[in-house]
Amino acid sequence: MSTDPSAIFRRYLSAMVLNSLATAEAAGLNTTDYYALNLLDLTGPLTSGELAARTGLTTGATTRLIDRLERGGYVRRAPDPADRRKVIVEAAGEREELDEVLAGTRGRLAEVFQGYAEAELATLFDYFGRATTAYRAATDELVTATRKA
Repeated sequence: MSTDPSAIFRRYLSAMVLNSLATAEAAGLNTTDYYALNLLDLTGPLTSGELAARTGLTTGATTRLIDRLERGGYVRRAPDPADRRKVIVEAAGEREELDEVLAGTRGRLAEVFQGYAEAELATLFDYFGRATTAYRAATDELVTATRKA
């Protein structure tokens, strides 16, 4: 196996994507629904428009996504207290089956992190934060360029 840093990083990203796909399937969700649930968990409630923007879906596709998640008991709609014309989408509570599906991944990653000193973990998590910002900026650029084409 290649020790080229670029290849190592690409294998890491591929493993993350494959794990997300497998997690979604094991939870009985499609990947976009799983991604949306993760967004809501990280950000808290979002308007349907914000959810559309963050998932890259059209407003119609976002409505169908919210319908599926609502039927599954994952989210609920609530009126936006600041603007009654808008709908807020909020998590409807933690789902035990999703936690069960994620338990293996969480456990294996905890084992990996236990092998690092506190200063090394600080560096890793600093990288995760900075890389998140870089990926979001690159994604925004790609989306903007694609829409213009």
